[in-house]
Amino acid sequence: MSALFEPITLRALTVPNRLWMAPMCQYSAAPDGPAEGAPGDWHFQHLAARAAGGTGLILTEATAVSPEGRISPYDLGLWNDTQTEAFRRITGFLKDQGTTPGIQIAHAGRKASTERTWVDRGAPILPGQRYGWEPVGPSPVPFGEGFAAPAELTVAQIQEIVAQFRATARRALAAGFEVAEIHGAHGYLINQFLSPFTNRRTDEYGGSYENRTRFALEVVDAVREVWPDELPVFFRISATDWLTEDESDAREGWTADDTVRFARELREHGIDLLDTSTGGNAPDAKISTGPGYQVPFAERVKKESGLAVGAVGLITEARQAEKIIADGQADAVLLGRELLRSPSFAQHAARELGARAAVPQQYHRAV
Repeated sequence: MSALFEPITLRALTVPNRLWMAPMCQYSAAPDGPAEGAPGDWHFQHLAARAAGGTGLILTEATAVSPEGRISPYDLGLWNDTQTEAFRRITGFLKDQGTTPGIQIAHAGRKASTERTWVDRGAPILPGQRYGWEPVGPSPVPFGEGFAAPAELTVAQIQEIVAQFRATARRALAAGFEVAEIHGAHGYLINQFLSPFTNRRTDEYGGSYENRTRFALEVVDAVREVWPDELPVFFRISATDWLTEDESDAREGWTADDTVRFARELREHGIDLLDTSTGGNAPDAKISTGPGYQVPFAERVKKESGLAVGAVGLITEARQAEKIIADGQADAVLLGRELLRSPSFAQHAARELGARAAVPQQYHRAV
């Protein structure tokens, strides 16, 4: 039997296998007009193809809780009824294929208001330029050269964003999603609050570890408040900023030790799985990459916190993914670029491992 194709149950939800699709921005939503931020035909085919290919759980790209929370004006959002209705077509199809539909809800913070990645390499769109707006963050620290300094959020504005996460989670449920993932990674707003590299505040949301994690836990509590007890909530984290791993870098950042400590607290607040990535907050950090380079972070969280984990990062082969699950390093693997290259990766992996993946009746002759 293949460990990768064993079902996994989180709360009352059973996912048919442990090969999942990681959120990947498509930058293909309308930037304005009545369909602003709503998924369209591109998003449908993109997600539907991976479901037909046997992927057990699919997470949408980062879906913003507000217009100013988008990474780019072309991102998905879930703050109105039009968007909610458009998502129902997608979640319905995914369920029909036996795939669990999940949504990643997010706020970009200081990394907001940028171009699509294939236009000027995702250059910032400055306030006053077409489709540009002023980004916000815990502190007025710009992401990098050419980026606008974000406006420092007031406590009242922080509470408004917490409420936006709650409202988006409620809409996600109405749209048919069965998993909600809170995006706390890759240098976006929640990650910015967690890390001392970007959080320079001196009030109750900055300074100490307890203060820097306050916003994230408030978001978790807000989402868990409206998400059914029988359905799971995930949290995506950057397990390290990759600053303290470099002895030549004296800057203070979020660390793997912080992640283990925080994972225990997330579990107490109702998080069911930690989607464990790294980096994205310090643009010039030195990152040591290679096949499965982030898996050890997931493995450590699983062993030291008891929280279920997902592993990501340069997982490209079936036997590599199988070994991660069989060895107990993670409870699921999330594929990104490999699923862009091969939408039916799950079916190919099942054949290689002597297992079975869900295959549409129309494709049975290919099994």
